[in-house]
Order: sequence, then C-alpha cells, then structure tokens
Amino acid sequence: MRIDQRKAGELRPMKVTLDYLLTAEGSVLIEAGNTRVLCAASIEETVPGFMRNSGKGWVTAEYSMLPRATATRTAREIAKGRASGRTMEIQRLIGRSLRSAVDLEALGERSVILDCDVLQADGGTRCAAITGAYIALSAALRQLVKFGALKKSPVRDCVAAVSVGIVKGEPILDLCYQEDSQADVDMNIVMTGSGRFVEVQATAEKIAFDDEQMAKMLALGRQGILELVALQRSLEA
Repeated sequence: MRIDQRKAGELRPMKVTLDYLLTAEGSVLIEAGNTRVLCAASIEETVPGFMRNSGKGWVTAEYSMLPRATATRTAREIAKGRASGRTMEIQRLIGRSLRSAVDLEALGERSVILDCDVLQADGGTRCAAITGAYIALSAALRQLVKFGALKKSPVRDCVAAVSVGIVKGEPILDLCYQEDSQADVDMNIVMTGSGRFVEVQATAEKIAFDDEQMAKMLALGRQGILELVALQRSLEA
C-alpha cells in the first residue's frame, strides 16, 4: 500500500466543482487529493498578431501558484518581475494540450485564455491544471453555442493528464508530493479521449528506466486518463 493507502494503479479522490466563478465564461475548481487548482476560461474576440487574418482562433494558458499553496511560502512571481522557467514551461504545456482538443478554424478569430491558479499543491499540479482547464474550456465554448456565436462547439475531443512514476522500483499512478519527491522516475502523460498521446514527459530522477518499465508506466497512465475522461464527459452530459 502507498502513503495514502492507495493501490499502485489508483487515482487520488477527484472532485470537480463547476461554475466556481460567477464572472468567467467557464470555470472549475478541480481537486485531486490535496491538490487544488482553479481553472477559468475567458473568451476574447481577438487573436494574437501572428494569427490575424488567418481565419483561425487561438487557445493559450497562464499558470501560477499562490504563495502558500506549498508548505513554505513561495514569493509571488510578479514581485520578482518575471515568470520562472518552470512556470513558462507549464503554461506552454497547458496551451499545447488544450489546442490539441480544439478545431481552431471552427473557433474563428477569437481567443480562449485559460487561467490556472494552484490554490494548494500536493503533486501533479500541471496535470490537474490540464484536466480542469479542458472542462472550463468546454463549458466556455458551449456558452458561445448557446448564445449563437457558434453553430456548434469546436471541441474535437477531450484531453486529460496524469502523472506516473517509479517509486522504490514500482510503477505507480498519480503521485502525491511525498511520492514525487522520492521517485526514481517521474512522468507526465497528456492524452485525448480517443486514446492518442499529446505529450509524454519522462525523466529518470535517480535511476534510469528500461523499455518494460516505460510500457508499464504508459499503461498505468492510459488507465488513469480513461477514468479522467469519463469524469469529463459526465460533466458535459
């Protein structure tokens, strides 16, 4: 059994609160164990300069962490004058992941901005952000259809993410912070609802891994994402 008594292939308890913000076109508070991320989708009737007159829309993301999301206070990045390399990497990952789910031509020349703010961090924040941001994105685009701005939603497929790792030689799914800090291998997997990979990030933190371990981690990740996608689809019904 693991630190929190889960089995190797078991996700943390997942809770999703829809319409968490009254002011956003789409919003959700997603909780994966003790990790909590607020995801809000905003729609703007414009696109970045490099997309103008292309007939296509754009989906992008911003990510941040509250100072006391972690056990010790982390200074706000605005106080430092710039986003950290980690923050920039995560923002780009979320943006890439969400764009894979949307037909940008069908979206038209408008932008969807996903703001993902970590309220409490206990591992897997980027994965929770992607999974929650998709729910907020889908809700926002349904609003465009409801009010007649679009004939149908440009969402092509669900997209979700989960962490996998090897801890004490064993592959496990959905690592909490304590497990992540002890992991020999750390992997983040982003997949569509149809089971296609969007991104796989895998790093040997302590011990290199082989083909068999890679296959086991991918299988665990696929299993976890199937559960997350089922949750996402149930919220769209």
